Amino acid sequence: MLEVEGLDVDYRGKVAIEDVSFRVSCGQMVGVIGPNGAGKSTLVKAILGLIPSTGGIVKFRNCPVKKQLNSIAYVPQRTQVDWEYPITVLRVVMMARTASTGWFRQPNCKSKQIVKSALQRVGMWDLRSRQIGELSGGQQQRVFLARALAQQADLFFFDEPFVGIDKRTEDIMFDIFNELKRDGKILILITHDLGNTLTKCDYLLLLNKHIIADGSLQEVITNENLQRAYGNNLLFLNREQKPA
Repeated sequence: MLEVEGLDVDYRGKVAIEDVSFRVSCGQMVGVIGPNGAGKSTLVKAILGLIPSTGGIVKFRNCPVKKQLNSIAYVPQRTQVDWEYPITVLRVVMMARTASTGWFRQPNCKSKQIVKSALQRVGMWDLRSRQIGELSGGQQQRVFLARALAQQADLFFFDEPFVGIDKRTEDIMFDIFNELKRDGKILILITHDLGNTLTKCDYLLLLNKHIIADGSLQEVITNENLQRAYGNNLLFLNREQKPA
């Protein structure tokens, strides 16, 4: 179980997130939604210890998250990745095996097979020698999904994984997400999509600095909750994204 209790983050005296608490059980996929600037990415980075928190406790399997980072995979937004960096698809995914192989050591046969299997699962093995900057947006996202799989993690974080991808990539990702859930993994997805993506989540967090609502799709996606979270920006949501 992932447990977050009273998590607070401040930036230069301004509240980024405040008193965020929730629990996620094994085999669940959680969608984190909210307007721009609501603190969604901040929440994930604070859980992972990538940015300092000013209060709260984060545990995974009853132990501090910072002591279990090898069991946690994080796929950032594509805009945070330097796609001009001269590295091949194979090398990107092999980086997931560094903790197991060790720095400055050649990957062993086991790691090579794990990486090959991960790339095959996302349909990218044939492009393993391609530079990442030469790939489409969907292919790039599949490479980073393969890297997360090669890490053999138990807890996965995905920040806006469906932005700028094609339908084939989306289908591959959801198929793999379902497999991970069946294997008892926990998946946390940050998304702006208030439509089809949310129907595939087991649990939702509606965030705007603090948790506005959490629970099932029917419990969270209501006009009242969306108004509280988005305010006047609710007018810009597509009709397909608004509850009936």
